Amino acid sequence: MKATCEREKLAHTFLMAASVAAARSSKPILENVKLEVGEKTATVMATDLEVGIRIDVPGFVVEAPGQVMLPIKRVGLILRESSSEKLSISSDGGKTLIKGDRSEFQLPTQNPDEFPVIEAFQAEAFHQLPARFVREMIHRTAFATEAESSRYALGGVLVELTANSITGVGTDGRRLARQEGPAESVGGHETRQNTVLPTKALQLMERALADNEENVQIASHENRVIVKSQRTVITTQLVEGRYPKWHDVFPDESNMTSVEMVVGPFHSAVRQAAIVTTNDRRGVDFTFSQGRLTLAAHGAEMGESRVELPIPYDGAEIPIKLDPNYVSDFLRVLDPDQTFTLIMRDAESAVVCRTADGYAYVIMPLSRK
Repeated sequence: MKATCEREKLAHTFLMAASVAAARSSKPILENVKLEVGEKTATVMATDLEVGIRIDVPGFVVEAPGQVMLPIKRVGLILRESSSEKLSISSDGGKTLIKGDRSEFQLPTQNPDEFPVIEAFQAEAFHQLPARFVREMIHRTAFATEAESSRYALGGVLVELTANSITGVGTDGRRLARQEGPAESVGGHETRQNTVLPTKALQLMERALADNEENVQIASHENRVIVKSQRTVITTQLVEGRYPKWHDVFPDESNMTSVEMVVGPFHSAVRQAAIVTTNDRRGVDFTFSQGRLTLAAHGAEMGESRVELPIPYDGAEIPIKLDPNYVSDFLRVLDPDQTFTLIMRDAESAVVCRTADGYAYVIMPLSRK
């Protein structure tokens, strides 16, 4: 195998793939990125046996097709430290040679045939939707997941795909984030119950789609999901276990009170009130009254805080104690100028926050005792 590549383009894709590979593994072959060079395409691949990635690399000039294993640590340093615009990579099966303008590195190599197969996207039934929306859905739901749960499959985002829609749900049992949006089913594709994608895989997808404005294809199989974008294919095993009945988390809103809030001013008030909170006293009292929201916290030795925020509310006084971190997590994924509807009933009921673009967030209140 012998080919010449543009260093910066290979570095970008190599480091993306390397973030998937196992840093330390009982199988040393997994501590490598596999480079496969064909007559017209070059692809890097990596896996930790749960998540796998394939990325096509542009800018390769191929002299002899083939494949080679590239050690993550050493080759990553070469790609970062080299000042050469182009690098030559060749392998005779026993060693790998990487040459720049004024540098040369000879590295031992492992047998590429021992590397697990990272499947390409060949599904005939899948869902298609914009990459921008996929990024937004991940950004708005993955933060609410809980990897340590032993009762439910909370270590990822539940994805439900129907004929013309997608719903993503993330929860840790104390708050829940849900994003809905349109999606096109091709070939009658729909997800089965409990299609939960691990948070690690979703965060990788969000990074891989950062510069992609085209459509993404998602295919769900019995125990895995495959996602294809313009140059990248990501395969992930599903989180095992049952997912809670998330629809039941949303309270009946027919007799609840709502108020329109602006993200930026509200987030500022929450951050200020939380300054004196501690792990033992992390709650902030949110008191909604005529034309005003008062946020108060008592942090024992850390002191007290009181912040007032004018709001368009003229109902009866409603006091609710909430974890300010959970409130900030929701506000952080929205634009500061954006508005949302905060829906509440009393101190014991869940608070629901909704935006006009299909996003909803539920927060369970803390005890006021």
